[in-house]
Amino acid sequence: MAQVTELRGPLLSLITSVLVVLEDTQSPGRKRDFSPVLWNQYFESMEDVVVENETGKDTFRIYKSGSEGPVLLLLHGGGHSALSWAVFTSAIINRIQCRIVALDLRGHGETKVRNPEDLSAETMSKDVGNVVEALYGDLPPPIMLIGHSMGGAIAVHTAAANLVPSLLGLCMIDVVEGTAMDALNSMQNFLRSRPKTFKSLENAIEWSVKSGQIRNLESARVSMVGQVKQCEGAASPECPKAIVEGIIEEEEEEDDDDEGGGSVNKRKKEDDTETKKEHLYTWRIELAKTEKYWDGWFRGLSNLFLSCPTPKLLLLAGVDRLDKDLTIGQMQGKFQMQVLPQCGHAVHEDAPDKVAEAVATFLIRHRFTEPIGGFQCVFPAC
Repeated sequence: MAQVTELRGPLLSLITSVLVVLEDTQSPGRKRDFSPVLWNQYFESMEDVVVENETGKDTFRIYKSGSEGPVLLLLHGGGHSALSWAVFTSAIINRIQCRIVALDLRGHGETKVRNPEDLSAETMSKDVGNVVEALYGDLPPPIMLIGHSMGGAIAVHTAAANLVPSLLGLCMIDVVEGTAMDALNSMQNFLRSRPKTFKSLENAIEWSVKSGQIRNLESARVSMVGQVKQCEGAASPECPKAIVEGIIEEEEEEDDDDEGGGSVNKRKKEDDTETKKEHLYTWRIELAKTEKYWDGWFRGLSNLFLSCPTPKLLLLAGVDRLDKDLTIGQMQGKFQMQVLPQCGHAVHEDAPDKVAEAVATFLIRHRFTEPIGGFQCVFPAC
C-alpha cells in the first residue's frame, strides 16, 4: 500500500513536518501555492479503456505520453492514482525514448468497475493484463512494469502470472515483503490518524505536504487530485461533518497554551461553521476496508520477485528496508538495486528526477532504449 513501509520511519516523518513548519515561519513573506494542477500539464493524453468479459464492462482510466520506444506501464500505490506518476513522466520522457501508460487501478482514481471492493492481487493482476490486451491486442510492444508499494506488488504478481507476454523488465519502488508484513499491524492506526475530510483541494494538498506524505509540492498539486473526491453534501454519510485535522497552523502553535486556549477553541468553532457550509473533500477509497487483501499483496513477494526471469530493478528509500531473501538475492546479483536517500515512501513523487535517472539508466544498460536530449547515465551500473 502507498504508506505501508513509511511506518518504519515515523521519526523521519516527524522531522520532515518540523522542518516544513520552520521553513514556513522563517519565510513570512513567501506564500506557498497549494492550488491543484491539471493532468495535462504532465501527460499528453487521457483515455478510458473498456474491458469486456462475460459479466459486463469495466472502464480503466489511463494517462499516456510518448510515441516511440518501450512502454513503461506505471502502477500506483494504495490510495494513490495514476496522477502520482505525473512529474516522473515529464522527467523520464525527456531522458529516453519511451511511451508512458499510467493506470488507475480498480477502486482508485477515475477507474469504474463493477466490483471496486475486490482488490485481491489476482484480480488486479488480471486487470493489468486485460488493459494491455485491450490497448494492444495480440501484438503488444515491449513493456516494462513499474510499480510503487501496492502497485509494485501487483506488478510482480502480474509478471509471475505471465499476464504481459511482451514483458522486458520489472521495477519495484519501495516495497519489500518483510518490511510491509511488519508494518501491517500498525496500518489501521495510521489510517485512523489521517484527516477524514478536507475543506478544499488546496487544504488536502497542504496537508499532504506538511504531514510529509508527499514531500514534493509540485507532485502533491497534481497527485492529490486523484486521491480525494468532493462529497455530494456536507451531511453525506460517507463525509461526516468533520473539520480537517493535521494541518500545521503557525497561529495555533502560538496560541496553544493555557491562557490562549479559549481563542483557539473559538477559532476552531468558527472554522467548523464555515466548513459545514462548503462541500467537503474525502478520500476516494477507504483503505481500512481493504485490510483482508493486504496479506495477499505482500506475502511471498520477495521470492516471487526473484523468480521472475526478466531484468529487475528495486528502488528503495532506505537500505534498512531490505529483508533476508532480497539481501541474499542482491548479493547474488539477481537484480539491480538503487537506494535514494532523503525520500519518503512516495519515492517517485519526492524525487522524480532521481527515479527517472535510475529507470533510464537501467533501460539503457540493458539496451532496451536510447537516450535523448543529451542524457548521460549517472550511476556506476551504466
